[in-house]
Amino acid sequence: MALDTLSALRIKYKEKKEVLLEENIKVKEPITLFKEWMELALKTEEILEPNAACLATVNSKGCPSNRFVLLKEVSPDGFTFFTNYGSRKANDMATNPNVAMTLYWCPLRRSVRIEGKAEKIPITDSLKYFHQRPRASQIGALASEQSTRIPSRHHLDVAEQKLKDDLGDDKEVPMPNWGGYLIRPQLIEFWQGQVDRLHDRIVFRRGSDVDKEIDGKLVHKGENGWIYERLAP
Repeated sequence: MALDTLSALRIKYKEKKEVLLEENIKVKEPITLFKEWMELALKTEEILEPNAACLATVNSKGCPSNRFVLLKEVSPDGFTFFTNYGSRKANDMATNPNVAMTLYWCPLRRSVRIEGKAEKIPITDSLKYFHQRPRASQIGALASEQSTRIPSRHHLDVAEQKLKDDLGDDKEVPMPNWGGYLIRPQLIEFWQGQVDRLHDRIVFRRGSDVDKEIDGKLVHKGENGWIYERLAP
C-alpha cells in the first residue's frame, strides 16, 4: 500500500440491518448509552486502548490543538482524564475551558464526540488516583515538566534516575503539578458507520433553553435534562 492509494481506501461499515435507531436506545440520555458502547469496546479484543480519546482545546488566541489522552472515569457528571497542570492543554483550558473529545472504535465502526467545559477535579481525587498508578508512572510524571523544552532524551533519563535514587523503593512519590479534569458535557454525538455512507448520527444536547426546541418531529425530549435529534451524515 502506497501513499497514492489514500483516496481509494475504503473499509466496510455496518449493513442496513445494523442501523442505529432511536427506538432501540433504551434510556434516552447519553451517559447510559456511552457506558453501553464503552462496555462493548472493552470486550472487543481488537481494540487495544478503548479509552484512548482525542482531546481538542483552544488557546487564548483562538488557535486549536489536539492530542490523545486516556479517559479514566465516566459518571453522571461527565468524563475525567488526567494530565500535567503545566502542559499546553492545561494552559489552554485555564483561559478557555471549552473543549471537545472524540473516541473512535474502528472494529465497531463507532465513534463518540463530546463537547463541554473542563474543570479541575478536587486535589484529593487527583492524589488518590496518582498513588494508584504504577510507581514507574508516578516517577515519570514527576521527572517530566510536560510541554517544556528539554535538551535531549538523556536529560529525562538523568532526571528519572535521580528521583529513583532519592526516593528508593519505599518513599512516597510526591505528586507534581498534576491532576484530573472533568468535562461536563453539553453535547454528545453517537456516530455509527453504514456501508452506503448514510451513517447514523444521534446527538444529545442540554442547556438552559434547549427544551424550547422540542417539537416531537426533529427534536425530542430525552431524560435527565437532555434532548436528542438525528443529523444527516
